[in-house]
Amino acid sequence: MTYLLDANTYIQAKALHYRMHIVPGFWDWLDHQFGVGQVGSIRSVYDELSAGGDELSEWVRLRRHQFLAVDDEATQAVFADIADHVATHSSYQEPHVSSFLAGADPWLVAKAKAIGAQVVTNEARVGPGSKKVKVPNICDQFQVACLDTYDLLDTLRARFVLD
Repeated sequence: MTYLLDANTYIQAKALHYRMHIVPGFWDWLDHQFGVGQVGSIRSVYDELSAGGDELSEWVRLRRHQFLAVDDEATQAVFADIADHVATHSSYQEPHVSSFLAGADPWLVAKAKAIGAQVVTNEARVGPGSKKVKVPNICDQFQVACLDTYDLLDTLRARFVLD
């Protein structure tokens, strides 16, 4: 896997610009990119998305194999470093720390670091004094490249054309 997708990339695609019934080519493209080893995600993201009770959750449930486990030693070690960093950071505060550590985000960054992948998220970086913990900031701290959905589409030269 070269790119690991955050849950918000799927959720925002479905809700905004790439609604499943309007731009099915986007979803086919994701399947193709998984098939050639370019994109995927992690099981924690799968768990979050599959519980939704909507068309996205149905789509995700048919693709469980696209979501990687995070129980390997390398990912666990990086997760521990991320948790320590977040818990001891001078600016991050509760409830933001607990919320971040309880979700898929730290696992996504840890898995990406462990396998040399890049994280795809639609979150924005926050300034150094922020109380909130954001994926791009954690990626920066752990030297994991981070890009948004549009940069991913551009990098992989996605094209959705009408027949």
